[in-house]
Amino acid sequence: MRRSHMAQDMGYPSQSQGYQHSQDIIENENDRQENLLSTKVRALKSLTIDIGNEVRDQNNMLKGMDDDFDSSGGLLHASMKKLKAITSMGGYKQM
Repeated sequence: MRRSHMAQDMGYPSQSQGYQHSQDIIENENDRQENLLSTKVRALKSLTIDIGNEVRDQNNMLKGMDDDFDSSGGLLHASMKKLKAITSMGGYKQM
């Protein structure tokens, strides 16, 4: 007890002051790391929202293409039925 009191009188920080200083340094570093992590989380959140929007847009385009191919397939099927009907009539002047 006597030595820590002497150290304080000589301008040296006591053990409790040194401990408090270490805690302050650690707390400041934790705050800095927390802010850095928070920034990264916000960036990731923004990126995942953008990815989700892009996926929805791409799915809508694919659905539209699927509908277009279905309608084209229906037209081709009808054309093939007509061609089969024409060819089944026989004769050389079919067209």
